Amino acid sequence: MQYRGKVELAHQRKIRERNTTVYRFCHWPIWIWVFFLAPGPLTFSLFAHGFSLWNGLWLAVVLIGTGIAGVRGSLPGAEPRPYILRFDVCYTFAWSAVITFASLNLAGLVGSAVTGVWYMHQLYEYAYFPLCAVILFLGLIGKLPRVGPSTKTEGMERRYFYGSVWAVTAAQTLLLVLWKTVPKDETGNLIKLIGYLAALAVMGWLSAQGKLYRTRPILPGEDIVE
Repeated sequence: MQYRGKVELAHQRKIRERNTTVYRFCHWPIWIWVFFLAPGPLTFSLFAHGFSLWNGLWLAVVLIGTGIAGVRGSLPGAEPRPYILRFDVCYTFAWSAVITFASLNLAGLVGSAVTGVWYMHQLYEYAYFPLCAVILFLGLIGKLPRVGPSTKTEGMERRYFYGSVWAVTAAQTLLLVLWKTVPKDETGNLIKLIGYLAALAVMGWLSAQGKLYRTRPILPGEDIVE
């Protein structure tokens, strides 16, 4: 099917030769969040039981690690001059955060709607790391968007990444609201599932149409630096 959404033309995009200090600093919280989420069971414990000593220790490690990487220009968006050609580690972990949490939460929602029982703890304890390992392996061999050795296909790959981020972030946020406000009974479980799926579908459709920030394909033209 021919794409009918909005596009950007490469030769019309402004070439940015250097990243400002503010631009670089504003990307740091993104990667703090990505790596803070990496140990899924610990993150599940945070949302289930509140902030713990282990959460604090891991946050300190992430702050130090990403801070050093940012100063050295080794984080996407925090480099002095665009473009780092290999973002394998950062974007692989970002994909892991997007896919693992969305998939496990969806599995938990389906299970609760069908059986009336929540298995979130078991899912995060036994399924998180195997799923994460698969994603990390795909990133290692360059089979995920934005983790390859070149930016040749960046014009399309970035929309897959940002479209996924838009959809999952919106769905997860809505789910958190529903979790706090909707009763945990049979009807409530179904409402959570429908709301979660609806958010994924709506944001996915908007991204596919190029209506959200950074989800428009960049058509071939002059060389670009983002």
